[in-house]
Amino acid sequence: MVTKLNELIIRPELKGDFEAVSKIHLSAFNQSFEAELVDNLRRHSLFAKSISLVALFKNLPVGHLLLFPVFIKGDRTVFATLSLAPMAVLPDFQRLGIGSKLVETALDEAKTSQFGSVIVLGHPGFYPRFGFKPASQFYIKSPIDVPDEAFMVAELEAGSLKGIAGTVEYPASFFSA
Repeated sequence: MVTKLNELIIRPELKGDFEAVSKIHLSAFNQSFEAELVDNLRRHSLFAKSISLVALFKNLPVGHLLLFPVFIKGDRTVFATLSLAPMAVLPDFQRLGIGSKLVETALDEAKTSQFGSVIVLGHPGFYPRFGFKPASQFYIKSPIDVPDEAFMVAELEAGSLKGIAGTVEYPASFFSA
């Protein structure tokens, strides 16, 4: 088990990690959707602009997080943003702060990108600590029916969503993995 988070290494995903990342998602979710989603998104033309991170403990991949480009489409505007999805940690390593370290690292990495925000459909008790707020506060809607408090957005720079409103458009891969 992880006894100290300083023993944890978070780094960009490498090709050699693909099988381990699939196993992380399969173990964490007990289904194949998220693993297939990651595989499908790797083949998408926008993957080059994504941020894919792996958490390692003693050289063992124990967690993964993907930030993938999506768009907020308004009446007259299209705004590029990142979607935090999916994120997973092996069951034996959950509730140790690894998911939090993955999110913190991913948001730090995203701040150096051309994107101004990150969207997430996630647990409303977890993501607000990282600056996520209900997307509805910014007039941003989900393309699917989800609880308002679970569909959130974080500005990477204060005011980056000023004047942005619309519905998030995900690649078809998000719905057909």
